[in-house]
Amino acid sequence: MGKAALRFREERPDVELVGFGARAGLPEDFPFPVEDTSPPTGDPMDTDLSAGHASLEAIRRGVELCLQGEADALVTGPVHKPSLHAAGARFPGQTELLQALTGVPRTGMLMATETCRLGGPLRILLATTHLALRDVPALLTSGLLVDQVLLLDRSLKEGWGLATPRLALCGLNPHASDGGLFGDEEARILAPAVERLRGLGVAVEGPFPADTVFLRQLEGKADAVVVPYHDVGMAVFKTLSFGEGVNVTLGLPFLRTSPDHGTAFDLAGRGKADASSTLSALRLAMRIGTRHRKAGNI
Repeated sequence: MGKAALRFREERPDVELVGFGARAGLPEDFPFPVEDTSPPTGDPMDTDLSAGHASLEAIRRGVELCLQGEADALVTGPVHKPSLHAAGARFPGQTELLQALTGVPRTGMLMATETCRLGGPLRILLATTHLALRDVPALLTSGLLVDQVLLLDRSLKEGWGLATPRLALCGLNPHASDGGLFGDEEARILAPAVERLRGLGVAVEGPFPADTVFLRQLEGKADAVVVPYHDVGMAVFKTLSFGEGVNVTLGLPFLRTSPDHGTAFDLAGRGKADASSTLSALRLAMRIGTRHRKAGNI
């Protein structure tokens, strides 16, 4: 995080940064303030209860600053989920934790990059996030899809400035069930959601098979793809954007971004970590954070 923040500071010296985390090892003349929330050991490999409390406190302080109007956006780093759980934050991920801290009724997880490896942008909304695959069919409802797509539609309008976002919905089953041969969720859940959304003025099409739906965005026929479960979207996203991808939380009263990778403890303290994704998260926060603040929330 520090490496990316320093590079971003060089790019945008006009932007005010404040950090929360470990101050150990930072020079006295570090170019922006960092509030120390580190565990007593100051060890980046400390994954016990104290580290969980430190991570949780850093997130809470960042949320407080944004809710008080003192910051336009929150950029978080990867967290060690078992440590957060040990500290009492028993959420599947930071998205769900941020929803609880802000009290919003719903959030969305949008994975975004403006420069994927095949050229052009790639944006993928995960309609369901961190849960077992066997639980997806029971939780995937037309109402959930409508709520998630409305969040995405509003975000692309207010954050990215797209007048009429074109959205593509990915099917749940192989070949989008091939007319009911491999499940009925497309006809029973996904298609009715598309019909309701069109009635609300949303430019959404589908459901399309998972093996072709992403081509619609890569060919410029869609501005974002909505997928029914985590891995069908993340496998494509990380393959095409790893190192540049950004996780954007939709539905909060402020903009939140983060890198699209985990903690990588095997690289801690070795000076080999790649800061590109965090730098992308900072750049995207700068690009749409102020616009988001003016609009109200994404």
